[in-house]
Amino acid sequence: MKIIIGGAGEVGIHLAKMLSRENHSIVVLDEKEDVLNNLNANYDLMTMIGSPSSISCLKDAGCNSADLFIGVTPDECRNIVAGHLAANLGAKKVVVRVETPEYLDENNRHYFQNLGIHSLICPEILAAKEIAESIGRPWVRQFHEFDKGALVLLGVKIREDAPIIGKKLMEVFSQEESCRIAAIKRGKTTIIPSGQDVILTNDMVYFISTPEYIDTVRKIANKPIEKVEDVMIMGGSRIAMLAARQIARKYNVKIIESNRVRSEYVKDRLGADVMVIQGDGRDMELLHNESIETTEAYVALTGSSETNIFSCLAAKRFGVQRTIAEVEQLDYIPLAENLDIGIVINKKLIAASHIYQMMLEADVANMKCLTFADADVAEFVVKEGSKITKKPVKDLSLPENVSLGGLIRDGKGIIIYGGTQIQAGDRVVVFCLSSNLHKLEKYFT
Repeated sequence: MKIIIGGAGEVGIHLAKMLSRENHSIVVLDEKEDVLNNLNANYDLMTMIGSPSSISCLKDAGCNSADLFIGVTPDECRNIVAGHLAANLGAKKVVVRVETPEYLDENNRHYFQNLGIHSLICPEILAAKEIAESIGRPWVRQFHEFDKGALVLLGVKIREDAPIIGKKLMEVFSQEESCRIAAIKRGKTTIIPSGQDVILTNDMVYFISTPEYIDTVRKIANKPIEKVEDVMIMGGSRIAMLAARQIARKYNVKIIESNRVRSEYVKDRLGADVMVIQGDGRDMELLHNESIETTEAYVALTGSSETNIFSCLAAKRFGVQRTIAEVEQLDYIPLAENLDIGIVINKKLIAASHIYQMMLEADVANMKCLTFADADVAEFVVKEGSKITKKPVKDLSLPENVSLGGLIRDGKGIIIYGGTQIQAGDRVVVFCLSSNLHKLEKYFT
């Protein structure tokens, strides 16, 4: 594919690096010459100095023959203008990054479609949603819903006392049960398992389940029921404010922000529903005075990945059962996993999931990069006459390192087994190692 990335900020750079490894033709357009020179020297892509919202620059970048234009500058208005121009210049698909929540409302979608913009993404809003979902289930490392919860993804860290340890996967669930294991992260290796694979201590196991079997997963992973009432957030960032708005209806929320001006701004915007405290969240005495010992969930959302990781470690020393850290340096994510931080939020991976979905020719309704694993999970919509409907799953000769976890038919979640016959209109949840999704497209088109 020919892809033009307008904006060489942190999201744009990550996308450029990721997509260049997959042999796409990438052009990065930005006005920051030093950043572009570094990209040009180290990655297989082209760079152009210029404005993503300039008609002449977009023409020079080849928008007339672009398969995908991605607008990811820090300015949402500029992204919208750039996306509109790119569409009119001939880009086949256009996705832009925005910040205003109302733009993402389904009722407002047609305004952007009329501009030629196919999709909008706000990593901060998606990150806040992940945080809100994670706090409600302290025993789950990763949670994701498909088709309004008809199927759910549960990423769970398996400890040494779990009854599932040492069992072959084929022994864990029967075909009568609406649950199965679709992926395992073991050390640095991600496994798309067969029925003969065995669960080991400290594996990160990804289950696909219908809602009624969520508690079954909790029990076999030997995770206790933990009630959350008090949540402490370190940092008054945009993600922190978005998350606080979502969770303040259910929990008692405190935000600790070191900057006086910012803390006043956050307090004014959030009102009486959230307590905002000016102070340094790394101050152990302050945390003690704010009753961190009786806090069930601690969320670190400062601009520093290092600060977020180590403050979560401090919170765990105080006995906090649930910690969540925003970690934007991708190299730090394995460190956070080894330190047993808990949930890791990364805006780049969130953005990449959405944009990778736009690149597939098959109809993909939902996609997720698994934070701790080198794997993706996607929800394919099955078309009439597609290859995957021709035979039962066991006879399809699917590529290696691919697992069909479940499907949604008429709003009901169904776990897929060898004898399952997939039908047109089904929404199929697929697990595979990263960058392998394109190998499945021929089965769904």
